[in-house]
Amino acid sequence: MNIVVLYGTESGNAETVADDLASDLAAESVRAVDMTDATLEDLTPDAFYLVICSTHGDGDLPSSAVPFAELLDSEQPNLSGIRYAMFGLGDSSYETYSRGSERIDERLAALGATRVGEYGRHDASDGSLPNDSAVEWAKGVVSALEPAAVA
Repeated sequence: MNIVVLYGTESGNAETVADDLASDLAAESVRAVDMTDATLEDLTPDAFYLVICSTHGDGDLPSSAVPFAELLDSEQPNLSGIRYAMFGLGDSSYETYSRGSERIDERLAALGATRVGEYGRHDASDGSLPNDSAVEWAKGVVSALEPAAVA
């Protein structure tokens, strides 16, 4: 299975999560791509996407996710056939908890991509490590996929 960990971060937490996912899922073909560097060519139906996105400020996209969101908004690509799972990083003591990931999720869905699996979230207010939560979530999502459904 070809897996792309697509991440958007402000302070680097989503990047460290993405790196841990790439290491823990090493038995698979995994690569991490910062949303700052993502292109439309990175979005292909032959890959499965684990999307990791933090939230900045009052529910804003983190700075590295902004170029990707703007690309999707301006190009409006047809993402039918793209399958992804979403993991949001945030702090539930704020009303806008996990809103950054929800903004990316909304864009992907509006363009025809299909979200699969449980929507994963890490709550910084509970003191747990986001990497541990994300790895557990990703292993569950990937193991639940039908091998024939993902190239």
